[in-house]
Amino acid sequence: METPQQELIYLDNAATAWPKPESVYRFMLDFYRRAGVNPGRSGFDLALEAGSLLDNLRKRLTRFFGGDEDAPERLCFGYNATDALNLIIPGLLAAGDHVITTHLEHNSVLRPVNHLVRDGGVEATFLPFNGAGFVEPDDIARAIRPNTRLVMVNHGSNVIGTIQPAREIGAICREKGVLFAIDSAQTAGAVRINMREMNIDVLAFTGHKALMGSMGIGGVCVRKHVHLRQVRSGGTGVRSAEPYHLEEYPWRLECGTPNLVGVAALWAGQDWLDEQGIERVHAREMRLAARLVEGLRAILGVRLYCCDSLENHLPTLTINLEGLPAGDVGIMLDVDHNVATRTGLHCAPLVHQQLGTVEIDGGLRFSIGPFNTEAHIDAAIQGVSEIARCRAG
Repeated sequence: METPQQELIYLDNAATAWPKPESVYRFMLDFYRRAGVNPGRSGFDLALEAGSLLDNLRKRLTRFFGGDEDAPERLCFGYNATDALNLIIPGLLAAGDHVITTHLEHNSVLRPVNHLVRDGGVEATFLPFNGAGFVEPDDIARAIRPNTRLVMVNHGSNVIGTIQPAREIGAICREKGVLFAIDSAQTAGAVRINMREMNIDVLAFTGHKALMGSMGIGGVCVRKHVHLRQVRSGGTGVRSAEPYHLEEYPWRLECGTPNLVGVAALWAGQDWLDEQGIERVHAREMRLAARLVEGLRAILGVRLYCCDSLENHLPTLTINLEGLPAGDVGIMLDVDHNVATRTGLHCAPLVHQQLGTVEIDGGLRFSIGPFNTEAHIDAAIQGVSEIARCRAG
C-alpha cells in the first residue's frame, strides 16, 4: 500500500497563483470544448460566440482597471506582463528620450530599458527605494528632465511586496507632462487600480497571478491620449488585403490567433473576484502575512527585508537565514517540510543589489495566496525554525 503523499504547502503565489478556483477550471474547459474556435475570423455561430467573449472581456477589464470605458479596444491581449512591457517600453521610447524607472523593477522592465540604452540612444535613470521599500515621489519629481518621456514603475514588488504610491507618482507625471506606466503583474486583482484616478497612462498586466486566470495571457491597457508605436506585425483576420499591419486598436498591438483558453480563464477569474471581493481576499492574505512575519521574526538568525510595517504591502516577503544560502533553505523546506517557496534573485537583481543580497545569491521568498491557511503558515514557520535550530546545533 502506498503512503499518502503529504499536502504541498504552496507559498509561491507571486510566481503563479495556484491552485485556481474550481469555477475557473470548469469554465475554461467547458468554454473551450463548446466554442474553442478562432474568434472574429469567421461568421458562423461558434466564432461569433468566441468573439463575443473576447470583446466583452476587453470591456470588463477596461472597467476593472479604470481605463477609458468608451475605448475598450485599447485593452489589448498578449502572453503575459513581460510581453506587454515589450510592447510598452519600445513603443513609447525613441532615441533622445529619457526614462525614469526604479530598483524595484523586474527584468521584464530592466532588460528592455537596458537594450534601448545600449542600442537605441535612450537615457535611463534608476531610482532606489527607501529603507521601508518605497520609491519617494519627490525623487521622481527631481529626476524629471526636459527630455523625460516616461516614468515606468513596478506597482507591487515581487521581492519585498511593497505597493508603490502610484497616485502620488501619477499626479507628478501629469503635472510635468510625462507619461506614467505601471507594471501591475503583482497587483492586478490583488488591490484596486483606477487608471483615471491615479493618472496612469499605460498599464501592463498578467492573468496567471491575482487575476486568477491561466498562464499564457496578459496584456496592456492604453489610455486614449497615448500614442503607442507598433513594434510587431502579422495576421489579424481583418482587412487581410492590407500590406501593412492595421493601425487601429486592438489589432495595432495584437497579432495572430488569441489565447481563447486564457480569455475564458480571465473571464471566470473576474467572476470569482466579483463574488469574493478583492478587498476581502487581500485582507485575509495580509492577516496570514502578519502571522508569518511575527513567527519568522521570533526565530534566531532570520533576517526579514522591508516588512517592519505591512501597510501598503502585498502578502509577499523575502528572508535570509544567517549562515545558510537561501537556495539550501528552500530545498530543505521543500524536501523535509513540503513547503514550496522561491529562492534566488527573483528576476529583480537591482532589488537584491540594494538589499545587499546579490553576493549571497538572493533570498528566500514566501508569497501567500487566497487558498493558503493558518495551518500552512504555521507549518512554514515551524520548518524555518527547525532548519535554524539544526544550523545552530
